[in-house]
Amino acid sequence: MSEIKPEQLGTLQKINEKYDALGQDAGAFLKGFSHNKPVTYWDYVEVETLLSLQRPRTDFPDEPIFIMYHQVTELLLKLIVHELQQVVDAENLTPAFFKIKLERVNRYAGVLTQSFSVMREGMDYEQYNEFRLALAPASGFQSAQFRIVEIMCTDILNLVNSRVKGKISEDVGMDQIFEELYWKDAGLDRKTGKKTQTLKMFEEKYEDDLKSLAGKMKSKNLLQQFLSFKESDLGYAEMKNAIREFDHTYNVVWPLSHLKTAEYYLNSKGENKAATGGSEWQKYLHPAYQRRVFFPQLWSEEELKNWGNF
Repeated sequence: MSEIKPEQLGTLQKINEKYDALGQDAGAFLKGFSHNKPVTYWDYVEVETLLSLQRPRTDFPDEPIFIMYHQVTELLLKLIVHELQQVVDAENLTPAFFKIKLERVNRYAGVLTQSFSVMREGMDYEQYNEFRLALAPASGFQSAQFRIVEIMCTDILNLVNSRVKGKISEDVGMDQIFEELYWKDAGLDRKTGKKTQTLKMFEEKYEDDLKSLAGKMKSKNLLQQFLSFKESDLGYAEMKNAIREFDHTYNVVWPLSHLKTAEYYLNSKGENKAATGGSEWQKYLHPAYQRRVFFPQLWSEEELKNWGNF
């Protein structure tokens, strides 16, 4: 039996203190630990589970690519949400912490933008336009995490459609505000009031939770956290640059990359095919049409006027 080293005694003392504070027996923990199996990469990362999550609806070989691409996208969105959560929850937020988190967010957003080459160059044109017909009414529009990022980033009134922007206040209540959110235009005929199945299913599953989140983020979203700093704070310029970069990447560069991919598969031959969710995808995806801006206070009038064109 090897002799216990001084540093090991220190570790044992820390374990004992930890479990004493929890009212637990450290000895029982250590005895249980002695029975644990070694951690393996495949168990820790859940590789087998992860690789089993692709369930194509057709036999076209390129459909699994489409599924895996969107699964990767959702994981990247989860990384963004993970970092944003730490910023909005911070009690004593510092410029250094804010900057580090936004740099990570920008890194993930950059991967999202670059990843569209997997879609644009990675699937057969004819295969895609066949297997996608089996996916309706599913649509990327139904990504709840995309909406969560939006709500965590900015004041909810910055997400209403252009028809009511500047004409509606939070006093009208969250229910009415949600009826005017910009993204509902992708699944709602404003003239008839009829909603697509895509929108109705999404609302049924997620809208209550999104409204609750919007209420919680009212005073501590990413924008409000940034506005709590002073221009005189050390690192203010770097924070501003980081948050502007994210706004532009997420709301201009990424949507334009998405639009170019959609144009290739849905309109490269002048067919102007409908999206699986039934939206007017050209208008929905183009940032100049939606003018979704998370941090309007940080952009000049000229920049806002040309949003989506620079």
